[in-house]
Amino acid sequence: MTKQQTAHIISHTHWDREWYLPYERHHLRLIRLVDSLLDTLENNPGFKSYFFDGQTIIIEDYLQVRPENRERLVRQIREGRIFIGPWYILQDAFLTSPEANVRNLQLGHQDAGVYGEVSKIGYFPDTFGLTGQIPQLMVQAGITNAFFGRGVKPTGFNNTVSSDGYESSFSELVWEGPDGSKVLGILFANWYSNGNEIPVEIEEAQRFWERKLADARQYAATDQLLFMNGCDHQPLQTELPEAIRTAEKLHPEVAFVHSNFPDYIEAVRTSLAGRSLSTVKGELRSQRTDGWGTLVNTASARVYLKQLNQRGQAMLEKVAEPLAVIAKLHGGEYPHHLFTYAWKTLLQNHPHDSICGCSVDEVHREMITRFDKSYHTAEGIVADSMQAITGAVDTSGFAAYGEEVLPLVVTNTSGWSRTGTVTVELDAARQYLRDGLPLEENARLMKAEDLSGRILVDEQGNRIPCTVQDLGLSFGYDLPDDRFRQPYSCRKVRLTFEAADVPALGLRTYAWVRPLGESAAEGAAAGSASADNIQAVTSVPASLVRGGRMLENDTLRVEVMADGSFTLEHKPSGKVYRDLGVYENTGDIGNEYMYRQPAGEAALTTKGLAADITISEDTPYRASIEITHAWEIPAAADALLEEEQRALVYYPERQAQRASATVTLKLRTVLRLERSGQGLEVKSYIQNTAKDHRLRMLFPADLAAASHRVDSMFELAERPNEPAPEWRNPSNAQHQQSFVDVSGENAGLTVANLGLQEYEILRDGRNTIAVTLLRSVGEMGDWGWFPTPEAQCLGEQTADMLLLPHNGDAVLSGAAAAAYQFQIPWTCAQAEVHTGHLPAVYSAVRWSGQRAAFSSLKLNRESGDLLLRWFNMTNQPGELKLDTDLPVTGFYLSNVLEAEVAEENARLKQGGANALELQLGSHEILTVGIRLD
Repeated sequence: MTKQQTAHIISHTHWDREWYLPYERHHLRLIRLVDSLLDTLENNPGFKSYFFDGQTIIIEDYLQVRPENRERLVRQIREGRIFIGPWYILQDAFLTSPEANVRNLQLGHQDAGVYGEVSKIGYFPDTFGLTGQIPQLMVQAGITNAFFGRGVKPTGFNNTVSSDGYESSFSELVWEGPDGSKVLGILFANWYSNGNEIPVEIEEAQRFWERKLADARQYAATDQLLFMNGCDHQPLQTELPEAIRTAEKLHPEVAFVHSNFPDYIEAVRTSLAGRSLSTVKGELRSQRTDGWGTLVNTASARVYLKQLNQRGQAMLEKVAEPLAVIAKLHGGEYPHHLFTYAWKTLLQNHPHDSICGCSVDEVHREMITRFDKSYHTAEGIVADSMQAITGAVDTSGFAAYGEEVLPLVVTNTSGWSRTGTVTVELDAARQYLRDGLPLEENARLMKAEDLSGRILVDEQGNRIPCTVQDLGLSFGYDLPDDRFRQPYSCRKVRLTFEAADVPALGLRTYAWVRPLGESAAEGAAAGSASADNIQAVTSVPASLVRGGRMLENDTLRVEVMADGSFTLEHKPSGKVYRDLGVYENTGDIGNEYMYRQPAGEAALTTKGLAADITISEDTPYRASIEITHAWEIPAAADALLEEEQRALVYYPERQAQRASATVTLKLRTVLRLERSGQGLEVKSYIQNTAKDHRLRMLFPADLAAASHRVDSMFELAERPNEPAPEWRNPSNAQHQQSFVDVSGENAGLTVANLGLQEYEILRDGRNTIAVTLLRSVGEMGDWGWFPTPEAQCLGEQTADMLLLPHNGDAVLSGAAAAAYQFQIPWTCAQAEVHTGHLPAVYSAVRWSGQRAAFSSLKLNRESGDLLLRWFNMTNQPGELKLDTDLPVTGFYLSNVLEAEVAEENARLKQGGANALELQLGSHEILTVGIRLD
């Protein structure tokens, strides 16, 4: 009989490392699963193959407990019966940085290559939506497909399939990224468990296949039907060969194959020859659904996790890697092994059930430990790199100031020249305990150190306005590589000042000195001196404070109203933004996955609520206003919420309301304006005493715009302000990375953030940007009742934002670049007076290109080449120019796996041995390799 269709049955498990159980409880189940798999593969040749969920960490987790089975596991991988890679872990792409996604792909390929062939499968089975640049990322990695379960079709409670609202007619489609990259998309239209637990017994199998074949045929564009034999933490179906034989008896018209992804893809492509599929473009966010099942509010579940992740990512990719490159170029080390460890530790927090904050409390406690481990490793790399860099910088020019000279180096690891306020701690004097003085004498000497009269100068000798805080007697220690630790007593000071025009990927040198030709008393007279605060300046710039409620610099004017809201004037455009900084509070009877406001509830706001307003900082380079509120809000949801949670009432159908009892929510908001700043910093301190609620800050744009732009993975994605007609959820919250922007004619407002990854453009006639600062809920949600009291996020929480008004084009005005710089901390270190081969002002690499955003600078492990990456923020081609003083032997274009793409090198136009220029395509992700002598 001629077979009419082929049923591809692919055995797998979707392995959430941690979720409704703590990591180790899932880990034990993984050990049992892989033990069973190895036994089955060795003893049952009819069980053909198994897919390891696209993530190589499964191998690490298994061998950690079963190292004796390494050879057994490797043998099955190399014989092509276990498919591994291409990822290290299955991440949430919206909540992890672009570079984290690249490192994840690189590490997955690196690890898979050790054991066998890398599976070139773009695997996203349960990712909560997909970013628009994934097709380009896949193509650059040599992957021409993407398998996914969410983002195009609607899925409801328990992943039931709806037949309405499809953006593609079939489960097979073409997915096109904003740059034009295309991959074959395979939508798990019947989920990634549609072939799970296939019956062996005839009657049960007959019912099973009658339903499953009909479901698959409903969405399949070809005669190749996909059945995924597995699900979340699914034990192995060891009798699958017998189940397939039963199916063959029941349906002789179907060829049942224990298949794998490469064979399935080849069969689909063959069947599609000469046919066309629907093309889906850009982000896959379930836009054409009712909005209740998008899981988008995981962006605001346990905000503290997102903040720790932002800090860790920035420290690794934007600070540690570029500093290690500069150090390596000038005598230091680039510790590839430490970067691998730090990145893997961080990436272990990036699976969707982890970084999304939608697991039980024990999971997220362990995540904090991983965040700290990764961050501390990066700190150590930075410290070593700065030691090498400061040792190479020529600070001998400061010797003219005498013996009491404390040089310091400020580094800018962003991709753009930078001016801003920096803070550095210095040891003004040290006394080592090895010198044998009594501890009391040590302390006396340090306390007697005279700090008065000193000033801060740059490499040209210009005096820099500087605030110096005497931190008093302190303890420190050195950890030499060649001897025992060296403790000391010291007199520590903290300097705060404006570092101006520090070059991109470079440094500028300063020194704290006694003025030339002045005694200590004369130097002190140049500023104001006290035991705790010593100001040392000559010509002091005008204060930024204008009365008790107003700050102003050359670009911005901010005025605070009696209720703590404020107006912000952008002087170049003349646009005034009003009613900014109002807090909004609503109840939340949803869960870690989705926000749900109680029916009929009106939002509370601080509009009209009296605030205490004070000037908290007034220096020549920066000024701050502090705003405090004591706000009575409902203490929690009413008792009905727990009843509905226990009864597993679907959250859109809940009837709970907020309780009548209230608590005081204490809010402290600091507005900070720098002298040269293009934006206004907003820092919120929240003493959270309430449960079951959401807190947002509102920024009305009052600009006519039908869409807005938002930072996503290697893309400024454009999204409509109005949801699709199918959308029913009253909330239209969305994901962001570094910022969101609303622009109109000749004016625009960019709101940047640190780890605040949920926003909404309100449909209030003002195009208000609402940024979620805190969401408090008490249950995990999804398929059962899992209480999560720590998800209420009680206690002090913080939120950091930067408001950047501009002329209507966030990219060409520089607002986007400033928003990216906001993510990156300054790095400063004390130096000594010595000669060196690095000048006092230095940049490793210089580049220009208005439409380009700089993304990374790192070293390739195998070749030692420099790898620099940019992406085009716009849909228009742009020009990129690059030059360096390094001993270059050649430039080339690379893909995201850091492999040279020789056929693309014709695009490079060299302007001498050390410079090049090229065209950057629309939305292109571009990686340039530099070979060094």
